[in-house]
Amino acid sequence: MAHKEASNVEDPSGSVENEKIEVAGQHVEVVGVPGISSTDISKAIKSGPFRQWLDYMKGSSGILTLGGSGGGRCSLRKILIQSIDMFGPRVGFVKFKADIIDLKTGAKLPGIVFARGGAVGILMLLECEGVKYAVLTEQARVPVGRTIMELPAGMLDDDAGDFVGTAAREVEEETGIHIKASDLIDLTGLLDESTGRKMFPSPGGSDEEITLFLYRCHVKKEVIDSLQGQDTGLRDHGELIRVHVVPYDTLWRMSPDSKVLAAIALYETALRLNLLPNSPNAPDLSQF
Repeated sequence: MAHKEASNVEDPSGSVENEKIEVAGQHVEVVGVPGISSTDISKAIKSGPFRQWLDYMKGSSGILTLGGSGGGRCSLRKILIQSIDMFGPRVGFVKFKADIIDLKTGAKLPGIVFARGGAVGILMLLECEGVKYAVLTEQARVPVGRTIMELPAGMLDDDAGDFVGTAAREVEEETGIHIKASDLIDLTGLLDESTGRKMFPSPGGSDEEITLFLYRCHVKKEVIDSLQGQDTGLRDHGELIRVHVVPYDTLWRMSPDSKVLAAIALYETALRLNLLPNSPNAPDLSQF
């Protein structure tokens, strides 16, 4: 993974590279800090996360739309590209600062953005001998400096927006269980349309939007035992994953992962309101 990072993220005066883009009928200058080339800027503004951010900015609830900022109109004046991370040939992350002005007050909106795009999380519930279990993955998370027990999850691998396919693939990579996309229920799809039917775990600093899925099936105890403590993940991608299977009744207190806590809330509410199928949507695997 290649990484270009700003040597001075506060002062763009040394920037020599720039490009202009059209946003909501206005020409907006995009510049890079020292060390960010014109090629880097071009890659950044063509990347999926950046284009998704612009689409949200111009959308019905967007900041550049009348009413998008507490009833006020805002203007995007300039964008400063501070760093990009390449995942092979694809832009994975873009960090930038957007210069946005509230035209009514003249005040600047907080504009530092860590753009990483869409991701998925899967609440996996395995029923065995009358007990419901949840599958968690324990991973080393460098940003928080510790391991975290969390839902099987992953980023979208491309700009196609295949959330369902990504979810099915992540389950197999992280747990070894092969499932079909049709086995999944979109829990965030139950949200009101105005929400975009995604979860934003940290909207104050990141654009990350997560689709939460539910997977359920019956299994034999041998399946539970084989999963418990299994080491999985794509080692060549730096994934060091250990699988844990915990009783669902204790799941809410077993993980600080926001995806876990949000999935429980959605699942329990959907059950209470009878919004889910009466029986597990996945095939009964207990016979195998």
